[in-house]
Amino acid sequence: MGSVADPVASTLRLDYAAIGSLIGFYLLPGVVLAIPSGLLGRWASDRVLVALGLLALSVGGGVAAVSDSFAQLAVGRLLCGAGFVLSSLYFTKMTADWFAGRELATAMAVVVMSWPFGVAMGQVGHGWLAVEAGWRAPFAVASIYCLLSAVAVLVLYRNPPAGPTATAAASARLTGREWILTLLAASVWAAFNGAYLVYLSFAPKVLTDAGLGALTAASIVSLASWVMIVSGTLCGQIADRFGRADLILTVCLLAGMATFALLPVTELAVPLSLAYGLIGTAPAGLIMALTGAAMAPNKRAFGMGVFLSVFFLGIGPAPAIAGWLYDRTGDAYVPILFAIGLMGLAVAGNFAFRWVQRRPA
Repeated sequence: MGSVADPVASTLRLDYAAIGSLIGFYLLPGVVLAIPSGLLGRWASDRVLVALGLLALSVGGGVAAVSDSFAQLAVGRLLCGAGFVLSSLYFTKMTADWFAGRELATAMAVVVMSWPFGVAMGQVGHGWLAVEAGWRAPFAVASIYCLLSAVAVLVLYRNPPAGPTATAAASARLTGREWILTLLAASVWAAFNGAYLVYLSFAPKVLTDAGLGALTAASIVSLASWVMIVSGTLCGQIADRFGRADLILTVCLLAGMATFALLPVTELAVPLSLAYGLIGTAPAGLIMALTGAAMAPNKRAFGMGVFLSVFFLGIGPAPAIAGWLYDRTGDAYVPILFAIGLMGLAVAGNFAFRWVQRRPA
C-alpha cells in the first residue's frame, strides 16, 4: 500500500489521512484477532495455521487488486491484516520453539528481517510495476507470492525435535508478572515498528519536496530496508555472543532518531538512509527476543497472541496519525518528528521491561 500511495490517492481521489488509514487497516485486525489466534494452537498445528494466514493474505491482496473505492480497498486490507496476524504469530512461535536457549536473538532477527526485505523489494519493484502496469499490479503480484508461500509452508515445514517446550501442556494463564512483561515488550515493538512505518510512508515525500524525483526518493529510502536485512541479523549475533543487549538497543535507537532528525538535508540522504538501516533498525531481533523472557514456554501461543494484540493496537493508528499531521501541516517532516517520538518511547519501554524483570516475582 505504501509503495503505490501516490497513484492510488490520485486515481481514487483520496487524501493522505485515508491512505494512512489503509496502511493501518493491515494492522487493525490484530487488535481483536491476536488472542483468539493464539488459542487456535490448541486445535490446529502451527504449520496449518501459518498456511491459513498466508492464504488470507493472498485473498486480501486479490480483493485490493480489483478495488475501485476506499471501502473495497479497506476490505482487502482488513483481510490481509487477518492473515498477517495469524501467520506472524505462528511464525514467531515456531522460531521460538526451534531456537529457545540457542541464539534466540539471532534467529528472531532473521525472521523479523524478512519484513524489511519484502518492503525493500516492494519500494523499488512495486513502484516500477505501478508505472509499467498500473497500481493494481503490485497487489496481484503480492497475492500470488503469498499463495505460493502457503503451499511451501504446508509441504516443507517440520516441527522441532521433542524438548522441554514440547512436554508441557499449552496454557492460556499468564501470571501477573508475565502479563506486565508481555505488555511492555509489545509496547516496545509497536513503537519501534510504528516509527519504521512512518519513515517508509513519509521519508520519500520529504525528499521529493526537497526536489528529488519520486523514483529516486523511493530508491534512497529503500536502502535502509536492504541493509537492515544484514544489520539486524548481525546485531542479534553480537548480542547473543557478548551480551549488553540493552546498551546496544539504546545506542542504535538514539542513532536512528538522529538520522530522522537530519532527513531534510538531502545532500546526506543516501548516507542517512544507510545509517538508519545499519544502526537504527538493527535491534529488531533484540526486541522480539524480549518475548522469550516475558512468558513460560508452555504459554507461548497464548502469550504471543497477547503480545501481538497490544502490538497491533499500538501500531495501527500510527500511519493514520502521521497522515493526519501531514494533511494539517502540509509538511512531510512533521510525521518524521512523530516517528522520532515513537523511537524514544521504544527506548523508555525497554528500560521499563528490564526494571520489572529485575524485581522479585
